Amino acid sequence: MNNTPRKILVTSALPYANGPIHIGHLVEYIQTDIWVRFQKMRGHECYYVCADDAHGTPIMLRARQEGIEPETLINRVAEEHTADFAEFRIDFDNYHSTHSPENQACANTIYERNRDGGHIAKRTITQAYDPVEKMFLPDRFIKGTCPKCGSEDQYGDNCEVCGASYSPAELKNPVSAVSGAIPEQRESDHYFFKLADFETMLKEWTGGGHVQSEVSNKLDEWFEAGLQEWDISRDAPYFGFEIPDHPGKYFYVWLDAPIGYMASFRNLCDKTEGLDFDSYWAEGSDTELYHFIGKDIIYFHTLFWPAMLHGAGFRTPNAVYAHGFLTVDGAKMSKSRGTFIKARTYLDHLNPEYLRYYFAAKLGSGVDDIDLNLEDFAQRVNSDLVGKVVNIASRCAGFISKRFEGKLADQVSEQALFDEFVSAGDAIAQHYEKREFSRAVREIMALADRANQYIDEQKPWVVAKEEGKQAELQAICSDGLNLFRLLIGYLRPILPGTAEMAESFLQIDRLTWEQLATPLCGHTISKFKPLMTRVDPKHIEAMLEHSKEDLAAQQQTAPTKPAADSPLTKDPIADTIQFDDFAKLDLRIARIAKAEHVDGADKLLQLTLDLGGETRNVFAGIKSAYAPEDLQGKLTVMVANLAPRKMRFGLSEGMVLAAGPGGKDLFILNPDDGAEPGMRVK
Repeated sequence: MNNTPRKILVTSALPYANGPIHIGHLVEYIQTDIWVRFQKMRGHECYYVCADDAHGTPIMLRARQEGIEPETLINRVAEEHTADFAEFRIDFDNYHSTHSPENQACANTIYERNRDGGHIAKRTITQAYDPVEKMFLPDRFIKGTCPKCGSEDQYGDNCEVCGASYSPAELKNPVSAVSGAIPEQRESDHYFFKLADFETMLKEWTGGGHVQSEVSNKLDEWFEAGLQEWDISRDAPYFGFEIPDHPGKYFYVWLDAPIGYMASFRNLCDKTEGLDFDSYWAEGSDTELYHFIGKDIIYFHTLFWPAMLHGAGFRTPNAVYAHGFLTVDGAKMSKSRGTFIKARTYLDHLNPEYLRYYFAAKLGSGVDDIDLNLEDFAQRVNSDLVGKVVNIASRCAGFISKRFEGKLADQVSEQALFDEFVSAGDAIAQHYEKREFSRAVREIMALADRANQYIDEQKPWVVAKEEGKQAELQAICSDGLNLFRLLIGYLRPILPGTAEMAESFLQIDRLTWEQLATPLCGHTISKFKPLMTRVDPKHIEAMLEHSKEDLAAQQQTAPTKPAADSPLTKDPIADTIQFDDFAKLDLRIARIAKAEHVDGADKLLQLTLDLGGETRNVFAGIKSAYAPEDLQGKLTVMVANLAPRKMRFGLSEGMVLAAGPGGKDLFILNPDDGAEPGMRVK
């Protein structure tokens, strides 16, 4: 693997400054932090910057409800965010705010250059206006009766009961969610970014390997639908930056939010001697720029953002990496069940490195959702980290300290085994580089099994009791500790806190990737202290109860507020169905008569299902787990009474069911499971 020194700038999406960080957010920051730490371990010049997304109507209104200035609110939330990130070992090189002089300067520059290039249009639009609060209302700040299903208390852009999308003008009995007043329709001049001006450039960029294949396929759909102009202005009152040449008009929060990446880096450059802003952001720069984001904000980061940069004469990103959402125990995070867990609530009960490890063990390079199964979480941490990795050190260190005054043997006795561990580093490094963290974890844990096997075979506790075998005992335990050092080195991007404790125990400097190939010989270590304790299920239960208590307190004391502009603030609440709804499902056994690849689809296979005399065509998202030739003749469960759905690949006439945590671990029935095609599942 080529390890020529690189210059890399990395960002994560900006958390919205009107609420706390929760564990769903942490998927992204942990993923990014692991990748950055790996790059630094490899000796690259890598900077990780982020900031609070501090503008928008929700922040203005929340500050008003609390009787404080918006600046007071965002400063308080920034302190909470930075404290949570620090305890989860998220090691930003700079954490800033979009409400900053740097961001205002960068936003003005990007706007003015695009304006001068003819990429900004002015248009008069009609909007809902709150006559009491004297403000125009975003769609999410209008509530009323759904025009499709009649459900009351629905937002102005979509119904959370039937899922219908509509315009605020279609909403029945609309009222302002801010004051309760009936909105008026008023005209206002707005300014639009002409995204279609960049269609050719965007097609080349998105098709040039800068986004994941799943994202590229989604972008193709948006290109086919046509690129629309983007409203980048908002009317006063608004908490944000005033547009330079239009008094009373403000940049929409989503315009200056991604520019916050530049602003945070500019702030870092101003504080760091020799760090040049232009060398990372100028057009034609040979440095590397990567954005890690959630899949819900792909549109902004893969269309508007590169277009704005290009229009203003700045470089575009090397890549935008999107990830999926987090579910807990197989369902959306739920406040009622206590699985909507704030970062601070987690920290009150559990070691942050547990979560870093579990997320790493689940994360790949795609945009699939990942699940935090709390039972599996406890078992995996206890088995892998405590039972395998830390156990190696605890089994060997005591003998070295008591019998040899803490000194390791002068040479490695099992050189072939040590070399085997060193050689595995290349594959592990490639997995890290490609963001295939789950594969890296599997490789590392296979090595941990091999190290424990070695210790079991050598039985140092038996050798210690035999006369004349002190040198052999020292050699066995020294080899074990050298293998432990390699494992900790490979895990360092994931477990930085545990690695620091291990480095202190081994009395070594911070490990780099290059150092790992050289064993510790004739080296003195400290007395071993436990590096990690087992996950206690009682602490998990306490965390869930604490989360429910947080919800109760919030319901009693917090002001009611509409959903925020930023996708990061959305609270994924689990929906429930009644038993009668479930009873409507007609679940049948089906035999897979034929399975084929689907051209242009990364996840789908086309299945011809035999229901015992009747065949159905179904597109199933199980390509990650099965090749077509593996499926023919197998049985599956299908929802037989699901209405056919027209997809761009054809008509899908049902849905197949599979079990498992996802990815490669999806399971359907084997032919000998005693079921027959057409049988109902009860």
